[in-house]
Amino acid sequence: MAENARRARRLRPRPPRPVVRPGEVLFAVAGLPAAVAGAGYVLATLYAGALLAVTLVGLPLVAAGLRGARVLGALHRRAVARLLGEQIPGPEPVPHVPGVLGWIRAGLTDPAGWRALLYLILRLPAGLVAFLASAVLPAAALWSIGFPVLARALPPADRTVPWWAEVAGPPLGLVLLATVPAAVRGGSGLNRRLARLLLGPTAGQRRMRALERSRHALAAESTEALRSIERDLHDGTQAELVAIAMTLSLADDALGERPDLALDRLSALLGRARSQTDDAIAGLRRITRGINPVPLDAGLAAALPSLAASSPVPADLRLDLRERPDPAIERVVYFCAAELLTNVARHSGADSAVVEVTAAHGRVRLVVRDEGRGGAFPGGGSGLTGLGRRAEAVGGTLRITSPDGGPTAIVADLPARM
Repeated sequence: MAENARRARRLRPRPPRPVVRPGEVLFAVAGLPAAVAGAGYVLATLYAGALLAVTLVGLPLVAAGLRGARVLGALHRRAVARLLGEQIPGPEPVPHVPGVLGWIRAGLTDPAGWRALLYLILRLPAGLVAFLASAVLPAAALWSIGFPVLARALPPADRTVPWWAEVAGPPLGLVLLATVPAAVRGGSGLNRRLARLLLGPTAGQRRMRALERSRHALAAESTEALRSIERDLHDGTQAELVAIAMTLSLADDALGERPDLALDRLSALLGRARSQTDDAIAGLRRITRGINPVPLDAGLAAALPSLAASSPVPADLRLDLRERPDPAIERVVYFCAAELLTNVARHSGADSAVVEVTAAHGRVRLVVRDEGRGGAFPGGGSGLTGLGRRAEAVGGTLRITSPDGGPTAIVADLPARM
């Protein structure tokens, strides 16, 4: 048993020893001046903002300082990634608000800017700790190890060091030298955690990004599943129905070659079966087009013209597609346009409709207008509630403008990417 225990201890993996990477030492040594400069920037920004707060310059100066803190935070985040190996995703960009007042308000209410400002303040003590661990501690260890030599190099008249200090110097230096790797790793870990906490997205933003990725994956999977169903129906069931129709047609032709009064009933039944099969094939084609329209595989530029051409009311189609959205977004735009054109034919009383689709700068905008009687609202059998939910599912919105007497304009604003 003892032999087995000793063998197990020999085979047990040893914990990894702390290894110092050159990037960690470089970050600690070169990062201290950067930390001092960052702290000075923060103090200058806050001091100038507080001093000029009673004037019209104070708030714009603080807003500009917060945006500058974002830039400095991005530089620190890049240094952490390159030297410490910690990849930190950037925060959300500052919301674009038009106007000077909007620019100031967006800067002052930017959480990422304030967090970057706090990082620049805390970076100074964290940088000082890393500098002490990476530069001062090794220098003190080497000085202790060489202390007896330095003491002996002094003239006898200047030797005031007691003998026990010369004896204790090298062991103390070796102990300090042994703690250097762990101290350097500790300082690097402190800077990693500080950057991860204040320079990256917040916990809510991380959860939101995870949810967006999950939603994108689910939408892509559902789109692929629908395409698979469409292919199975098209290549399997529809082909079988076509074969049945052909068989019935051949049987009808064969019966026609031998006229017989007894077979008139059978011929009529075969004709009815063939008619029913043709109806089933047409219905199946409508179902497959509803699941995944074949023209949509080539994008909205190919699918929307055929949709407008088959509209119950004449539709003027206007396209400005500078980029192609994700397939899931294209499906939402297509089915929204189809449902809205159907609503125009059923409820508006209009003689025509206008369909505008724009895809540019990461957004897709669908507008369907008519000059009908108006009064469109979610509910009432119009399907607008379902369209709104479909738009919300991909991060978009559906806006309805339809006063009594018309005109009606329904706008779907969607992201081009999920």
